[in-house]
Amino acid sequence: MASQHVLTISSANFDQEVAKATGPVLVDFWAEWCGPCKMISPLIDEIAEEKAGKLKVGKVNVDDNQDLAMKFGIRAIPTLLVFKGGQVKETIVGAPGKKDLEKKLAAHLA
Repeated sequence: MASQHVLTISSANFDQEVAKATGPVLVDFWAEWCGPCKMISPLIDEIAEEKAGKLKVGKVNVDDNQDLAMKFGIRAIPTLLVFKGGQVKETIVGAPGKKDLEKKLAAHLA
């Protein structure tokens, strides 16, 4: 992961980093072997850099954290979930463009 603003989220730290977070959290469910996941990785890093302080950004490797993938019904990757107050507020399946992603995030950052 290129950005220092992107957290590695696992079953062990999910509650602390996501469920108990005070602000919005964007979580990218991905896998090493997933082409589209690799494709949007720079976008996720960019969003993390630009929204630092306003939005927490993390990544969950679905191969290493199958329990989290099952808990949130992740059936396709990449899937981006926006959490606020520990609840899923938005689900984005696939690889969005930057404008689309920023538009969806704007509602949660207001």
